[in-house]
This record gives sequence, structure tokens and C-alpha cells, in this order.
Amino acid sequence: MHTNDIMEPSTLRKTAAPLQQKRRLLNSYITTGRFDEFVEQVFWMTENRESSYVCFANVHMLVEAYQDPGFNKILNEADVASPDGGPLSKLMKLKYGHSQDRVPGMDLMPRLIEEAAARGKSVFFYGSTDDVLEEVVKTAKAKHPAIKIAGHYSPPFRKLTDAEDQSIVDMINDSGADLVFVALGCPKQERWMAEHKGRVKACMLGVGQAYMTYAGLEKRLPKWARDLSLEWTYRLYQEPKRLWKRYLVTNSIFVYLTLKDALWPKDKHSKATAVTVGY
Repeated sequence: MHTNDIMEPSTLRKTAAPLQQKRRLLNSYITTGRFDEFVEQVFWMTENRESSYVCFANVHMLVEAYQDPGFNKILNEADVASPDGGPLSKLMKLKYGHSQDRVPGMDLMPRLIEEAAARGKSVFFYGSTDDVLEEVVKTAKAKHPAIKIAGHYSPPFRKLTDAEDQSIVDMINDSGADLVFVALGCPKQERWMAEHKGRVKACMLGVGQAYMTYAGLEKRLPKWARDLSLEWTYRLYQEPKRLWKRYLVTNSIFVYLTLKDALWPKDKHSKATAVTVGY
């Protein structure tokens, strides 16, 4: 194992962060730990960091990051890069010999809302459409009457002016939100979070399609199928015209890059991004 395959925090606060390590997959560094530790990490950040963001990495995101150094920088600078996709958690075990929980946004978001209600933390929902947001808020309140909904907002589907963007930042900050769930689609939501780190005073989480499943607007495959990493086939069946390239082409590229990384290890650091992690 090469030393720069693992990123360790340089400093620790008085209360150590639950998650302490990222491991390299292709050119990106993915956070390791148990599912419950990811939950605790998010709430640790609400207490210890003024502004932070969480990416949920799957095959599509990893390939996107490999092909786009700018996007890879965004992923590597995320406070947490969760192994959302099954292939990532399996590859982590294959490459490093340690089991890694899969931590999808579709599973973490409901748990975080539940915990936020229990811990007195407030949540804000940003992105998607007004209709979807109304269903998400309705579902959250029905499941957790004590939940504090700081607000929700569906931005225009166009480039915002600087004044509009600042108005949104002010709205989120004035709401006092602890967690901001962001659903703008990959890679737009990840770029938005990176651009707003230090401006949005909360923990931002790019949960994408999780709004739809949380509100019951889309079904998920049974757990046994999810455990076999078959969710992509279901999504492809639902939206073949929009997703065929993402899944069929991107999955093929991922397999090629993974085999290349395994067979020619001397090449694996040629495009690596050196990032120091410190919690």
C-alpha cells in the first residue's frame, strides 16, 4: 500500500471527528467508516465547522472526476466524500482489504432528518421543483412532527445573477439551518456547494435524487437488488434516453480505469491530486 493512497487529518480538535480517513479510488479520495459514523460526522460538523459540504460519490461521479481535474478538486476538497455506490464500497474492500459500508444519500438523508428531529437541529431543502419540495416537507413533518424545517427553495433553472445568488445565501443563513439538503443533480450540486462553502453557514449535502425516493415519488429496488448494485439498471429502465450514456458508457469507463489501476500501479499516481485532510 502506498502512503499517498491514504489521507490522514493533520490536526484534531478537542472533540475528534468520528471520521478520520479517506482512501484513494482512481484519482479521488473517498471517506471511509461505518454508516453510523457518517451520521455522527455530519452532526459533528454542524457543531465544529461553520460551513462544510458532503458529496455522495458513485461510479458516475468518480469517472466525471477522473476526466475533469476541476471537478476532482471539488470532490477531494469535500469535507466528506461518501461511498454512495455499491461498486465503490466493494472496490474499497478489494483494494485495501477492509469492509466499507455503502452510504447512499437515499439512506443517509432519511436518517439525518430523523436524527435532526431528535437532536433539535433544523433542516433546509434547496433545489428540485416546488411540487417535489412540498412533498418532501410534507413527508418529513408526517414522519417526524418535531422536525424543524428552516425553509425550502426551488431556484430558477437558469444561471442566477450575483444579486439573486446573494439573496439565496442570505435566506438560508437567516433561516438558521444546520443542514442544507441540495438537489440540483450531479455535477451541478457539487459545484454549487463548493462555490458556497464559507458563504452558506451550514453543512450542505448533495443528495440529488434522494428527494424523490424520500417523498415516495419514486420507488427503490428491494434491498437484495441494491446489495447487488443493480439500482443503476432500474434508473436506466425509468429514463433510458437521459441516462443511457451515464450508465452504459460511464460504467464501461469505470471498469477499464479500475483494471488499469490494478494492472499498472505505476500509473496510478500520475494524475493524483494531493489534498491534506484536516478535521
